[in-house]
Amino acid sequence: MEAQTGKTALVTGATSGIGHELANLFAKDGYNLVLVARNGENLNQIAEAYAQQFGITVTPIATDLVDPKSPETIYDETRRRGITVDVLVNNAGMGEYGMFANETDLQKELSIIQLNATSLVHLTKLFLKDMVQRNEGKILMLASVASIMPNPLMAVYGATKSFILSFTEALQNELKDTNVTVTALLPGATNTDFFNKAGAEGTRAHQQAQQTDPAKVAKDGYDALMKGKEKIVSGFMNKAQVAMSHVLPDELIAGSMRKQMERPGESKPERESEDQDQSLLITAIAVGFVAATTLLWAFGAMDHSWKKEASSVRRKTRLAGKSLFDSLSLN
Repeated sequence: MEAQTGKTALVTGATSGIGHELANLFAKDGYNLVLVARNGENLNQIAEAYAQQFGITVTPIATDLVDPKSPETIYDETRRRGITVDVLVNNAGMGEYGMFANETDLQKELSIIQLNATSLVHLTKLFLKDMVQRNEGKILMLASVASIMPNPLMAVYGATKSFILSFTEALQNELKDTNVTVTALLPGATNTDFFNKAGAEGTRAHQQAQQTDPAKVAKDGYDALMKGKEKIVSGFMNKAQVAMSHVLPDELIAGSMRKQMERPGESKPERESEDQDQSLLITAIAVGFVAATTLLWAFGAMDHSWKKEASSVRRKTRLAGKSLFDSLSLN
């Protein structure tokens, strides 16, 4: 890809995880950077390294987006420096692990809503109006596979991610007659410090996350952003999981997500092994149906009669999942 000399990308949560990997990609393509994070010392070190390695201009802004005043601070600083933000990456986010009713901390959950949702909306409002006025710009929203389905044991985090996806899809419609694009990136569990910070270390999702490189997730999101795509689900298994969520009963999806968020051994001992086997059986059946029909759709191999058959298969899959769920009494 050609270097975008003179253009600037603003990345929140830029010192670690997916945000840091996204900043790497922008820097390699010659974008100047505005990097936002809480840790000023770490942020300044990263900014200096980018400037020396890539010969770009890097502006670090150390602020905590949990503070309601932060978005205005960031926007005012870019205006003061005469920086035009061509790409906004709303990456910063956090979670809180545990049962909402009696285990999690309310103040932290309110901070999660402020960071994941309110500050994201505030930043988007400030920079999007300038993009629309110029009729040019790109925004990347860090949603999640949890945007599509309930996320027990991280209920507030999952709800904020659902908000992000809904917000993004609404903006896409509003901006369809402009040259401004908004892209949603939906990763699954990824090998970052997210689970440790959320208190969810050792869960099955955390174990699964070790297999997913944040650099790969960032590359998927970056490529989709540059192409102006509306949404990208990163990873084949995550694509299958999202596809399943559209055909299986909500109770089953929530139950499956609950198991992923538990630590091994936390389920009731007498049911744990049996429930896992049953859940895997249902999942395997669903994946088989969904994968076959999705591939046929994706490669345009269906004529009208095939499409009618695929619709029938999806209905049967939904009914089969509901029947299996009821008979196994997983609720």
